[in-house]
Amino acid sequence: MKVLITGITGMAGSHLADYLLAEVPNAQIYGTKRWRSQMKNVEHLTDKVALVDCDLTDGTACHELISKIRPDFVFHLAAQSFVPDSWKNPHATITDNITMQLNLFEAIRFSNLDPVIQVALSSEEYGKVYPDETPITESNPLRPLSPYAVSKVAQDMLAYQYHQSHGLRTIRTRTFNHEGPRRGEVFVTSNFAKQIAEIELGIKPAVLKVGNLSAQRDWTDVRDVVRGYWLAVNHCTPGEDYVIACGVPRTIQTMLDYLLSLSKEKIAIEVDPDRLRPSDVEILHGDATKFRRATGWEPVIPFEKMLEDLLNYWRDLLAGRKESIVSVK
Repeated sequence: MKVLITGITGMAGSHLADYLLAEVPNAQIYGTKRWRSQMKNVEHLTDKVALVDCDLTDGTACHELISKIRPDFVFHLAAQSFVPDSWKNPHATITDNITMQLNLFEAIRFSNLDPVIQVALSSEEYGKVYPDETPITESNPLRPLSPYAVSKVAQDMLAYQYHQSHGLRTIRTRTFNHEGPRRGEVFVTSNFAKQIAEIELGIKPAVLKVGNLSAQRDWTDVRDVVRGYWLAVNHCTPGEDYVIACGVPRTIQTMLDYLLSLSKEKIAIEVDPDRLRPSDVEILHGDATKFRRATGWEPVIPFEKMLEDLLNYWRDLLAGRKESIVSVK
């Protein structure tokens, strides 16, 4: 069984590889990376999976990739996924996210293969949600509020169109916020955890910079999410869309308060105007009933465990870096 994970060097991609290695012993795993990819998330995987250099914005490279691997399952996770960056460079975000998926689909279409393709979409597609429209289901209107969200709506519709027009077996998963170890430091939960770890190590003053703390998010541990992705390609109906969410909305303030409770440091909070978005999604509260009925999936890792593991990830990583700097001096 050949499995291709695009964007394997990201948080979700690396955890998906971990899950498959542990739970699907007959899976031969391939993962795409680019020359500038950060490799720390997959250092432990280099002798267990096949890492393939491929820029998915290059159509020829995509055709060569699919022809060489001939996958049975494709998990398309590669994307520019940081919302604030999409405000700074909307053209690249929208163009690259659409082009990568289009190239991948075209390569599969002309390969005479019939893999199941999971497309990792986002709750950001829902954008402006009114109070009487929660919890959010697959039928909620899409009102994207960022260039990133627009790119994900386009990916969503492209996956639907290629299923309808060409019969590609696309599974569209609209995943709500997911966090855990290996999350990039630019994302709010991971950024707060990193700042706390830096303060504990004396790397920075005891002042934590924040943006909008009133927005509500529906967090699931990434390890539960990737288990859901495997269930999706085995049990969901091609062409359909599925919400993956815990179903419990919490404010960013609540998340921050719990992270702070895990530290003995006295830390001041300071709003950084640069962290405020031109328009923000105020509430994301998902209803995964459709996905649960199709797969039997349930999240099992508590919110608190997710945050503890994330903070400890940064503590260990930064302590190692600091020790290396001291030893060099």
